Amino acid sequence: MLRTVNRVLLALLGLGLFALGGGVLLGALDLQRHWDFGMPGWWPFRGPDDVVLGAWGRTRWRDEGWWWPTVIAALAVLLALLLWWLLAQRRHRLDDVLVDSEDGVPTRLNGRTLEKVVEEEAEALEGVSRAHVRLTGRRTAPAARVRLLLEPHADPTGTLGRLSGETLAHARDSAGLDRLPAKVRLREARHRAARTA
Repeated sequence: MLRTVNRVLLALLGLGLFALGGGVLLGALDLQRHWDFGMPGWWPFRGPDDVVLGAWGRTRWRDEGWWWPTVIAALAVLLALLLWWLLAQRRHRLDDVLVDSEDGVPTRLNGRTLEKVVEEEAEALEGVSRAHVRLTGRRTAPAARVRLLLEPHADPTGTLGRLSGETLAHARDSAGLDRLPAKVRLREARHRAARTA
């Protein structure tokens, strides 16, 4: 749903910018005179000497009492909509995962419980100091985002292989999922240098 809304919004924004830019270009190059066609009466850009917003357009409503409250309210609404859209871009955590119970009725598995189990199993791997797991995606096709804090002596390649081949495979099999794609971030734990007297 979010992907569709993003595409529609970007398409509308692109069309609007394309129409505005094309109209300004028509006026700046004086193409309506060269190609002998007319523009609508309300169109502001009629020739190379026209500006996007003239002095009359800038000062037309300034002395009206309703102008500035209307401008501020419109900008506040626009800012609220942009903030909502920005926050909607964040991938939401899955509350539950639909599991095939092999009797025709899907069963819901608590997403936080599955995250906790994967975290505990990942922290049990050699060289892993701390793990954080977050399930994203759809309930029928979840994906995992895993962050591992590795000890200084850990082997990143081996840890990643065991995480993929053991921990995530156990979670996938226990939930009855066909696949469980994962993005893994590895970070090394910092340790203080030992001081000698």
